[in-house]
Amino acid sequence: MSGWRENLVTSAEGIARILRESRRIAVLGIKPEARRDRAAFSVPAYMAAQGYDIIPVPVYYPEVTEILGRPVFRTLAAIPGPVDMVNVFRRPRDIPPHLPDLLAARPKVVWLQLGITHAEAAETLARAGIQVVQDRCLLVEHQRFR
Repeated sequence: MSGWRENLVTSAEGIARILRESRRIAVLGIKPEARRDRAAFSVPAYMAAQGYDIIPVPVYYPEVTEILGRPVFRTLAAIPGPVDMVNVFRRPRDIPPHLPDLLAARPKVVWLQLGITHAEAAETLARAGIQVVQDRCLLVEHQRFR
């Protein structure tokens, strides 16, 4: 795809459009209720309260079967039906191992939370036709554009 850089979304208009068009959000690296003080729980909880369909995909916590009242999935590809966005709460160095799963799930958008960037992973996803937002907090951006 020659215009893959167009899939690297940085403009206010692009962010606002993604927030309008995304309804079903898988959260990779979500924390359970026991860790409610962490952004990886509070941000998805906020988005759920705003009417978004949140699908928990924790990386750890094998004993947890439900988060935010929703069943947990262990991979993105295992989620039935289309996913509009994958909201990622993983350290930059932990992103590459998730690329095969992200590519298999084919979300419209991969959103890397505030403080998370990975140029190579972003390029791989963008070349696959997936829009990528990096280093932005979903909660902050939602509050800015609602």
